[in-house]
Amino acid sequence: MSKIIVVGGGAAGMMAAITAAKNGHEVHLFEKNAKLGRKLFITGKGRCNITNASDLETIFENVVTNRKFLYSALYSYTNEDVIAFFENLGCKTKVERGNRVFPLSDKSSDVIGALAREMNRVGVRVHLETEVKDIIMKENCFEAIRTGEGVVKGDKVIIATGGLSYPLTGSTGDGFRFAKEMGLKVTDLYPSLVSIHMKEDYVKELQGLSLKNIHVSMKDGKKCVYENFGELVFTQRGVSGPVVLSASSHAIAYLKKGKELTFTIDLKPALTKEQLDQRILRDFEEFTNKQFKNSLDQLLPRKIIPVIIELSNIDPEKKVNLITRQERQGLVDLLKGLTFHILRLGDFKEAVVTKGGISVKEINPTTMEAKKLQNVYFAGEVLDLDALTGGYNLQIAWSTGAAAGKSV
Repeated sequence: MSKIIVVGGGAAGMMAAITAAKNGHEVHLFEKNAKLGRKLFITGKGRCNITNASDLETIFENVVTNRKFLYSALYSYTNEDVIAFFENLGCKTKVERGNRVFPLSDKSSDVIGALAREMNRVGVRVHLETEVKDIIMKENCFEAIRTGEGVVKGDKVIIATGGLSYPLTGSTGDGFRFAKEMGLKVTDLYPSLVSIHMKEDYVKELQGLSLKNIHVSMKDGKKCVYENFGELVFTQRGVSGPVVLSASSHAIAYLKKGKELTFTIDLKPALTKEQLDQRILRDFEEFTNKQFKNSLDQLLPRKIIPVIIELSNIDPEKKVNLITRQERQGLVDLLKGLTFHILRLGDFKEAVVTKGGISVKEINPTTMEAKKLQNVYFAGEVLDLDALTGGYNLQIAWSTGAAAGKSV
């Protein structure tokens, strides 16, 4: 029996600790916070999207960075395994739109509670409010950790400290520092699955407006680099919501090269331009004596109407029966292609995940052990792995955590 040290009490750390303890090891988990799973608690707006019920091919398609590295870990511990794991712990699950899997109760606390009870059952010794300051190595082999309370020796260590996203939950980049001090490469770090800030000032007028069933596309010049269908919400500086978070993951590679990206919203994707033109004509015929500014209530949410009127270059006071075909065509083009220019992405404090991390070239994909070091393992967001929204990032945490816990 080995003494295993797990650094970090998030999804990957708790799964690693449980797996290692089930294999007969003495496991000690160290968490700097007063509670386990601080980030888990707020994921999925507090509902915790634990995984995705799609087939594995779809899951790999939604992994953005280094998906091939995950083949071994994900095939060894699949999404079906995750669902069965929580069901067996009494945390019943349900599948929602997009095959997203949530606890039946819609409470992330039930997920954390199930993990905590299982750690207690299998004998994991949890040390809360205990920050690991350093990893002590001897000739490239793990020897001990240093906490504020002293040195704790162990046979092997699993580092699952998370990334830089949501730093208030304790994700302050400790694992990246540990890795660099051990001589491992850490790739550039960026906030991902985050809001997008726009250059246009009028986004402030739209703050709080939620749009559903819209189509968005992001372009580098004429090249489309991302498109999706779904919902978004306007913020004080730009846009957020499911389709935006996924877009941000694709935007990073272009923005860091200084590329100018545009973000376009089709407000009426169910209608062709010709169909939309006919719809507008019918409205204009119904409101034939109304001013243009008062004619769009049946077509658009009230909050966006002043912005559309301003961008259309049609006189707001003009009677709709006097609007020309050319002006109407311009309005159709605007509604089918409301375009913004991307200024930048949001900060780490609001990012769902970190893009970048410990280079996977440094890590054995089957065991999660560092290739250059002995008895040092990594799991979860600290690695250079990230995916789109929909439960895929937590699946990465469960699979890599299970791989590390099994391998020790």
